[in-house]
Amino acid sequence: LANLDQGAREIHFLGQNVNAYRGDSADGETVDLSDLIHVTAEIPEIERIRFTTSHPVEFSDALIECFRDVPKLVSHLHLPVQSGSDRILAAMKRGHTALEYKAKIRKIQEARPGISLSSDFIVGFPGETDKDFEKTMELIESVGFDASFSFIYSARPGTPASDFDDPTDQGTKKTRLATLQARISQNTQKISNDMVGSLQSILVTGPSKKDPGELSGRTENNRVVNFRSEQTNLIGKLVECEIVDSYSNSLRGQMTSRDPW
Repeated sequence: LANLDQGAREIHFLGQNVNAYRGDSADGETVDLSDLIHVTAEIPEIERIRFTTSHPVEFSDALIECFRDVPKLVSHLHLPVQSGSDRILAAMKRGHTALEYKAKIRKIQEARPGISLSSDFIVGFPGETDKDFEKTMELIESVGFDASFSFIYSARPGTPASDFDDPTDQGTKKTRLATLQARISQNTQKISNDMVGSLQSILVTGPSKKDPGELSGRTENNRVVNFRSEQTNLIGKLVECEIVDSYSNSLRGQMTSRDPW
């Protein structure tokens, strides 16, 4: 929060498992991430709040309720799952099943209808079968993830999994990864296409990478929006744009008559 005097408009709580945060308040009470979100939302200068990255096991009801009760908390959540197979999740020692993950997602969606969801996936974990991979694809279909960070498993020395038998060939793993990424990309493009014609609040971050004569910013659901403006003092401000076109990695916006804020 030290950057408030520099015009900060968005606060991003960041940690490897940020929703496991516990701290002490001034009066000695234990506080968690949900408490920090509520307190931060009371700061007038702050317009948006995000947090990354979370673990499903630590995702408390109090944190879910923040999506219902705190409008400044953006409608976007990154919640890693890694696999849709209970057998692989157990081998990874994730501490939850696919059904428990989906139940958590349903509660989040009930608290914030229309929330954008992204996740992490690892394909080719030692012992992953075709059936295990199918379970992951079924989970993707069920949830409708907006985006993902997905990778082929690579052994890390000293971890239990590095000693597991791994009979699956690299070519199969690459095919699975390409299949997963293609399906997620379809979801991403559909959501982007559905945003065309909508009005979005854009936090302006700077000049467009492709055209320095344009400005660029991000929506609540983390989409890059490029747009033109005659105003030169918009960086760090929020503007309203109508989304007029969608591309594979960005959206095209047109500023409305609403004054920046």
